[in-house]
Amino acid sequence: MTLDPRTPVLVGAGAVLQREDDPAAAREPCDLMADALERAAADAGSARLLAEADLIAVPKGLWHYGDPARLVAARVGAVRARTLLAEIGILQQTLVNRACADIAAGKADVVVVAGGEARYRRQRARRLGVRADETPQAGVVPDVVLRPDGDLWAPLEAERGLVMPVNAYAVMENALRHADGRSLDAHRDEIAALWAGFSRVAATNPYAWRREPVPAAAIRDPSAANPMLAFPYTKLHNSQWNVDQAAALIVCSIAKARALGLPSDGWVFPLAGTESNLILPVAMRAEMQRSPATALAGARALALAGLGIDAVGHVDLYSCFPVAVRIQARELGLGGDRPLTVTGGMTFAGGPLNNYVLQALVRMAGILREDRAATGMVTAVSGMLTKQGVGLWSATPPRAGFRCEDVTAAATAATTARPLVAEHDGPATVASYTVLYMDGSPIRGIAVCDLPDGARTIATTEDPGEAAAMAAEEQCGRAVRIGAGGRLAP
Repeated sequence: MTLDPRTPVLVGAGAVLQREDDPAAAREPCDLMADALERAAADAGSARLLAEADLIAVPKGLWHYGDPARLVAARVGAVRARTLLAEIGILQQTLVNRACADIAAGKADVVVVAGGEARYRRQRARRLGVRADETPQAGVVPDVVLRPDGDLWAPLEAERGLVMPVNAYAVMENALRHADGRSLDAHRDEIAALWAGFSRVAATNPYAWRREPVPAAAIRDPSAANPMLAFPYTKLHNSQWNVDQAAALIVCSIAKARALGLPSDGWVFPLAGTESNLILPVAMRAEMQRSPATALAGARALALAGLGIDAVGHVDLYSCFPVAVRIQARELGLGGDRPLTVTGGMTFAGGPLNNYVLQALVRMAGILREDRAATGMVTAVSGMLTKQGVGLWSATPPRAGFRCEDVTAAATAATTARPLVAEHDGPATVASYTVLYMDGSPIRGIAVCDLPDGARTIATTEDPGEAAAMAAEEQCGRAVRIGAGGRLAP
């Protein structure tokens, strides 16, 4: 096959994991990103590649740098690179799509996407009462900043307790359980078994934060080490973001790769990338257990690559919480017992904020280099399953070249929204709910409720006894009364 010289190709991928208990000896986030980039250059077979970088793109993390890509560029000698910062709310797949599209269009020859966190370092410093400083960057701004076109949650969700991811995802989880007709106990068994399987995959991943398999019972049942956080989620259902991890990808044109003499046996080709940037808060989704945008993004990516879902040999679904995996798998048509992760998921492999997809792509690249005829799918999520991205990859080059598409307009047309109101005095029906815990005890019940006129509201109770009762039996479909201030009436 004759390849267009502008064909984008992933030539280098590198990941770094740091578990240093002494925060004074631990490296800060930008250093971890630079380490990952140097590993990616070594993986590509040329340290010279870094000096050729046209752009370094970094997804925003929990650090305080103004322009982290500038710090990374200085550390690795990428003196000519422009810098890009993607704020939280921008899909990591967006950065990959942009890199590949710019290369295909001749706007760049070498693009780096890198990200990382050092939350474990910060956590250790806090426990020891010492500082974990970062390189200051006063007044430094990136060449390009990407920002989302709206807030990822509604003001009423923030006011009534659905702004924390675990709370919002628990509401989606309970909605999906109710739609499936599962009992509370059977459902808890199901999601614990799913996550136990993920932990077994993490045990085989050299980049995973936690590499020991965890039994389903230890995930399902609350304990001192695994407290309930938001029903039905315990701590071990949650993404683990207190990690020191970084990852970097180097994408370049075939022409540049050949000019630099890069060995082609490590090349992995992006086949297609899609994204939906529709922002619809959880409580406003008519079907909180669905994600039409995921179905559209997946179907369109497969169509652009000329593939069916059965042709995808390896999958990594964004795995912040079980319901995210479960909804994506259904929308993408990933049925049966096929593996849904190559990393082990964000609880066990690690979920560095806004950087997990890059970690997954490093792992996927290694797998596809071994299974050269296979296609890999990696999905991305931003917010509360708010935005969705799908990327298809293979060591076999695409016949039609890389193609990407934004499916936001189609997702908007396919997604039904419900108006959200703050005040309602009268009857309602629980659409979904969760119960929040503190120190092992229920402290608050939150219910997303359907109103007689078709609108929605969010109601709460601060009564521990009522909250405990909400966790003990099914609430979805229950008739309730709501009073002033969104209080569930006794």
